[in-house]
Amino acid sequence: MNNTACPLDCYDSCEIIYENERIKAKKSGHTRGFLCPHLNHYEKNLQIQKPRYNGKEISMEEALLILKELLASTEKNEILHYRGSGNFALMQEVSDHFFASYGATLTNGSLCDGAGEAGIIEGRGSNKNMPLSQIEKSEVVILWGRNPHTTSSHLLPLLKDKQIIVIDPIKTKIAKIADLYIQIQPRGDLELAMLLSRFLHIEHGCDEQFLEEHASEAEDFYELTQNIRIKAVLDKINVSLGDIGDILAMVRARKVAIICGVGIQKYRNGSEVIRAIDAFATNLGLFGKEGCGVAYLGNSREGIESPFNTKAKKVSKVDTKFSDFKTVFIQGANPLSQMPNSLRVASEISSVKNVIYFGLFENETSEVASLVIPAKNFLHKNDIRTSYSHNAMINMLKQKDSDIGISEYELSKYLCNEFGIDIKSEDDYIKHFKNFSVQNIDGFYYVENREEIPYQDGFDTDDNEFVFLDEFEADQHEEEKLFLITSKSPKSLNSQFDREESVYLPSSMGFKENDLVIIESSVGSVELRVKINNDLRDDCVLIYSGTKGVNNLTSSLHSYEGQNAIFQEEMVVVKSI
Repeated sequence: MNNTACPLDCYDSCEIIYENERIKAKKSGHTRGFLCPHLNHYEKNLQIQKPRYNGKEISMEEALLILKELLASTEKNEILHYRGSGNFALMQEVSDHFFASYGATLTNGSLCDGAGEAGIIEGRGSNKNMPLSQIEKSEVVILWGRNPHTTSSHLLPLLKDKQIIVIDPIKTKIAKIADLYIQIQPRGDLELAMLLSRFLHIEHGCDEQFLEEHASEAEDFYELTQNIRIKAVLDKINVSLGDIGDILAMVRARKVAIICGVGIQKYRNGSEVIRAIDAFATNLGLFGKEGCGVAYLGNSREGIESPFNTKAKKVSKVDTKFSDFKTVFIQGANPLSQMPNSLRVASEISSVKNVIYFGLFENETSEVASLVIPAKNFLHKNDIRTSYSHNAMINMLKQKDSDIGISEYELSKYLCNEFGIDIKSEDDYIKHFKNFSVQNIDGFYYVENREEIPYQDGFDTDDNEFVFLDEFEADQHEEEKLFLITSKSPKSLNSQFDREESVYLPSSMGFKENDLVIIESSVGSVELRVKINNDLRDDCVLIYSGTKGVNNLTSSLHSYEGQNAIFQEEMVVVKSI
């Protein structure tokens, strides 16, 4: 019996015991003895078994030789390494080391959380984890665009006996049992956050001592909030003065954790949204105190120096111009599904001479790749991981041998050796990462020097003070169109596992179950079958992330800050076919 950890790009980062050919949850620590459905059924998902080239199955030795020849026959500036986060462990980055050292191009930007992180860094100076242990000590929890039953089920035990506020356009399972639920209009989060700060100030509810020490520009921010026309904005975003009063009554002089999801920042001004929520928390004096703060996706690499070379030319991960390259190596990603503006991506990739897919599962990208190389899953290799929702560093020990696939390290080692690039042993790299951890009295290893209560000594800005917004962009949208929501599905993780095939609509739109409809945006369209969901607002269309064709509807534009994809910026119409 050995311990390992879930490799998935997910908040929970479950610790696992592998026993009698079964994946089981560790009973102690943050995993608390239960796993999410993805891990409970992980080994039932059929992996790619053998490499293939131009549709013909080949041996791994042949695949590696072809890979070497494709790279050697391509000018270095015409090679792109596009790496996703299908596996979130630290050793996945070793492939960056080869491609950067070789002279290929890498990517930067984010398909997930970059706008929100940019806003956090602008305000706080850094993006530190609010550990689960601090959420457990809170008295009031605001789930702002976060659906823990789907995305972070290990939060649920921590919510027991707490007052719960949910702000979400979808009446989720947690919303139905919350003490207060606000079914906000999408894109209304920025204005709600600013109005909360405004009314908190009017009611003399701000933590004046905290502001004096850590946020001396709070008065200027209050003046900025006065640019919002209260009645017009509240009517627009479907929030009442009573709702604002109820929120403030529940949070004043309490230990409050505000837990944000990524959906609230899938817009061009996504950084401003998170920064406005941080400003409300700052006015309440929530930072640097036990059981208080704002939890988003913390920097999982905080306090860890990478041993890998990543100095290279980089292009956007959001609007990659694949046609600029002759050879594209795609690792742990499915850009033909998960990048915005899928029709553009498909056109671009179709012009690439050599598309190489390195991953676990078949998908739209593996289908068009000329060379497919199966990866080893996390049970068949050594690795190590950190998390963006807690500070543990978890050793991922190999559990069993397998003839299927090749690990990221072994593939990179092969390429480094063939092209004369220095590479250390796998053990050396794992030991390097472990050197940034320390064992706590609970027996678990944590990243060293991280703050259990973040920002206790002030913010990480130049003057240790919070930096408020000094301007903001009011929402402008097409009134006659519908809001597109692209939440995570309870069945899949983006395009992995049991993917959705439907569009979810409220019955008020007049469509019936299983109707075939076309959803159109200014970018493209997709045809899907209808499922009725009356937990949606009447002005919302829900298509889960990973649904085939959903990103035909989304734009390749970036957020203003953070180079993030803006999956929910486009408005849509729904028509019968």
